Amino acid sequence: MKLIPLLRSSRVASRWSNRPDSCTTRRGLNRVIDTDTPLLTSPDTAQLYRDALEMLNRCGVPYLVGGTYAFQYYAGIARTTKDFDIFVRPRDVRRVLDVLTRCGFKTEIAFDHWLAKAHHGEKFIDVIYSSGNAVAEVDDEWFAHAVDETVLGTPVKLVPAEEMIWTKAFIMERERYDGADVAHMLRHCAGLINWERLVRRFAAHWRVLLNHLVLFGFIYPGERSLIPSAVIKDLLGRVQAELEVPTRDSKVCQGTLLSRAQYLVDIDDWGYEDARLTPRGAMTPEQIAEWTAGIDKSH
Repeated sequence: MKLIPLLRSSRVASRWSNRPDSCTTRRGLNRVIDTDTPLLTSPDTAQLYRDALEMLNRCGVPYLVGGTYAFQYYAGIARTTKDFDIFVRPRDVRRVLDVLTRCGFKTEIAFDHWLAKAHHGEKFIDVIYSSGNAVAEVDDEWFAHAVDETVLGTPVKLVPAEEMIWTKAFIMERERYDGADVAHMLRHCAGLINWERLVRRFAAHWRVLLNHLVLFGFIYPGERSLIPSAVIKDLLGRVQAELEVPTRDSKVCQGTLLSRAQYLVDIDDWGYEDARLTPRGAMTPEQIAEWTAGIDKSH
């Protein structure tokens, strides 16, 4: 798997973006940071995951590779890993699990609103079809903008950069914060991100994106120009517009979309409405209870 070049913003061709599709290699753009991609895991683990990918390909089951391998491609940072992340549409979860079972994995639905797992001893594959807060469900658009690549010697499609940023942007747990990942991805391929599509993905949660873009300018003060000024102006304009209207939703806490643990006091003790709940969000009370019960297990 090759890493994309370190990309710089250029004059945009549309309202915000200088390209129509997801972050892919373009000729003549600066240097390639590295082209020798390590396995990022032990050889036997790599072979296990390679066999699973090849079986999924032979069976024609649609999936996308995310996690460590996609992050290396988009951020230029290599991390060792024991697990492997694939992303699928909710309707394809059962098909994927059936294939992995045939590969010798034991499968389970870990949390029915977003995650299944396939175990092979201590090794496992996360089969992801939404996000823990149920905001970023995998849909056809993920596949429409996926990037063709080779992982562990196998042809695959990578999760698009925009969706990877979208899902990581909401992870602000006490024990895990993915803001650095977002900043590194922006630094590495901001010039090829489809900004209109990225902003649309955040939809009503655009403040979360603005938070990361403002922090990017703090983290890399000499590289603020990587973020199109039109994007910043648009989002700041939304903040200004909100100042002109009366405050609404004063007893709603959206912090639970960022951390499943740290804002429980707001819900349980202070009487705030949980923004994850339907119809405002996409989770049922039962799913929230199950996800909350999993906090202790994850530590």
